[in-house]
Amino acid sequence: MMGTGRGPGVAVDASVAHNARVWNHWLGGGDNYAVDREMGDHVAGMFPVIRDVARADREFLGRAVRYLAGEAGIRQFLDIGTGLPTAENTHEVAQRLEPAARIVYVHNDPLVLAHARALLTSAREGITAYVAADAHDPEAILLGAKRTLDFEEPVAVMMLGILNFVLDTDDARRVVRRLMDAVPPGSYLALTHPTTELGGEGNVAAMRFWNAKATPPITARGRAEVEGFFDDLALLPPGLVSCTRWHPPPGRTDDSPEVPQFGAVARKVR
Repeated sequence: MMGTGRGPGVAVDASVAHNARVWNHWLGGGDNYAVDREMGDHVAGMFPVIRDVARADREFLGRAVRYLAGEAGIRQFLDIGTGLPTAENTHEVAQRLEPAARIVYVHNDPLVLAHARALLTSAREGITAYVAADAHDPEAILLGAKRTLDFEEPVAVMMLGILNFVLDTDDARRVVRRLMDAVPPGSYLALTHPTTELGGEGNVAAMRFWNAKATPPITARGRAEVEGFFDDLALLPPGLVSCTRWHPPPGRTDDSPEVPQFGAVARKVR
């Protein structure tokens, strides 16, 4: 079944670099403007590992979804802050394992909304839908998602590289808590988050430059802060690690080079 996008038709501001488009540039995509490429290249010059972070985060997505749709048997995914469509989107990975899987994508960027048609292709047996909402507003996210997902059944909440845009840590924890309160036991939270630990100290100046010149502003967090997002959830092995070291693919080991991006998956047990 094909889903339908929802949300206001907001004009795209091509004069200011936006994270969704810059991230697309770092991944080698073409859905960006000159201002995004210039910003992305400047930040990469200050902090060259950022391209590795983007790739590692994307690879984590694939491994996490394969685990959740395969070993964990999850059939519903709420992907918040999905970004611009690229290869191996959540619905593609999940529906390859379970064609009847239901996926809801959530984002607030108008260019992502404009590309919703590309996102909203689904296996015939499943559903893929798009909700225009902001990560600061869990109520709007849940309202939109409930049109597609059954919240009486387990849901995998995907928050990859999105809580770093919720600058206040208490507010970010409130968002996570509200979302996880809405899903039943047996649900999962998959999360990645940038850090100045794990070799990311050089990212401080790059983030400062980004926040002065681009949108939306971003923050990094330390291990203890990120672990706080998993309160009352059971972290799966190997816990909170560099996202390159979470369930490495065949042929790679858990001593893969770290990137300054935490990754973890946790289960709601009660």
